[in-house]
Amino acid sequence: MADVYSFGIILMETFTKMKPTDDMFVGEYTMRRWVFESFPNAITQIVDVDLMNAVERNDRAEESCFRSIMGLALECTADLPEERLVMKDVLTRLKKIKSEFC
Repeated sequence: MADVYSFGIILMETFTKMKPTDDMFVGEYTMRRWVFESFPNAITQIVDVDLMNAVERNDRAEESCFRSIMGLALECTADLPEERLVMKDVLTRLKKIKSEFC
């Protein structure tokens, strides 16, 4: 289950260009909490600007794609290990996101 948690954090890092060790994450205010508080309505506020500019789609599809990915990341990093997805399900979800948005 730790691998799933780590994968979720890597997804967050990849799409936000932030790290869990950045200065803004102190005490109870973690990267996961930051993403969670932005999900789902303000997700484009935290996604890396360079990444958003690189995507050549309409804004709604782009936002929906990022929302799906960050939602997956949140499910991978659930507080309780038994609430986290298994990697097989993560792969299935990633393939679905890819087919829907690519």
